[in-house]
Order: sequence, then C-alpha cells, then structure tokens
Amino acid sequence: MSLLTGLVQENFGPGPIPTALVAHEGDWFIGTVSIIACDEETRPHYTPWVAALWVEPEHRRQRIGAALVDKAVEFAFGTGAKRVYLLAGSHRRSYYAGLGWSVIEQTEDGMFILSKDNHD
Repeated sequence: MSLLTGLVQENFGPGPIPTALVAHEGDWFIGTVSIIACDEETRPHYTPWVAALWVEPEHRRQRIGAALVDKAVEFAFGTGAKRVYLLAGSHRRSYYAGLGWSVIEQTEDGMFILSKDNHD
C-alpha cells in the first residue's frame, strides 16, 4: 500500500490545508482522509481537522485507516499545527482513543471532538 498526498487544484486553495491523502495499491483506490481547516463551524478556533476518513470495505481491519489518520496528523503537524482535531460519533470514539486521540468535549448533538497534540 502507498499513501500519496493528492491536491485537486480546483477544490483546494494555495496553502497546504486543505489537502487529501489517498491510499492505493497500484491503480486501485483503497482509502482516503482529508486535512481541513474546520469541521465544526461552531468552533472555528479549533484548527486544523482530520476529516472524511474512508477505507473501502474489502480493505478494512488491516490498519489502513489508522495509517491514513497517522499520516494526516503528521502532515498537519508539518504545517506548524500544535494540535489537530477530529469529530467522531459515539460509535467511533473508542477507535480514535485507541489511536491516541483524547476527547476534549461533546457537542450538543452528541458528537465528540477529539484532539492530538504535537509533543515535538
């Protein structure tokens, strides 16, 4: 599996965020994740966010999602971010906690905002 940073010029601005990472095997798409400025409009002071994680069903449970999230965090930290955020439903909260994310709050609609700090 390879991870590529994909930039679609007509959808993204001139800066490093937003961007998308793509996992693939040769020409076969396996999954993707995005790094965006904001995923929760009521909290614009939280930035950047890891968002829209997707792994094709036949490739799940192979740690591809974890690898995509790790690369997205690495990318965000590489832009100078000291903290990265993620929005997850209650059914995904423990998955991200297992990847080292910490819950910082629960939104009014029951979603969880998690964060990961850059300790460098």
